[in-house]
Amino acid sequence: MSVTHFEHHDLSDDLPEPGLYACSIISAKLSKSAGGNRMVQVVYQLSGVPPGHERVVEYFALEGTSARGVAWARRRLVQLYRACGVEPGQGDPISPATLTGALLQVLLEHEAWKGATRLRVVDHRPPAATSDDQVPF
Repeated sequence: MSVTHFEHHDLSDDLPEPGLYACSIISAKLSKSAGGNRMVQVVYQLSGVPPGHERVVEYFALEGTSARGVAWARRRLVQLYRACGVEPGQGDPISPATLTGALLQVLLEHEAWKGATRLRVVDHRPPAATSDDQVPF
């Protein structure tokens, strides 16, 4: 029987540096918070990060907080839709599953939460242009 060894990334608690990361959305769905309030849960698959840090989750509260908090979450959700190339209109249903598979960039920061440091999404941007997307002049 061969022996399996721990690797460096198994032992490190180092988070990826704050910054802009290419990613895809692997899951986007309506969900409920621990308090039973409706929210949108989005799971991003990050590129260019150490093993064990490839996924980050973001939540958008649709109820159960202040009117200002809900308005802020809804504006950020619109920002996410637009970064994914989807332009929501007034009266359109909030249907996060349509974002699954979308490519974009997220700006990450470190955040202290419950005595630990974790990654937090602070901005959403369209995917970076590739050389195939650029028009030669």
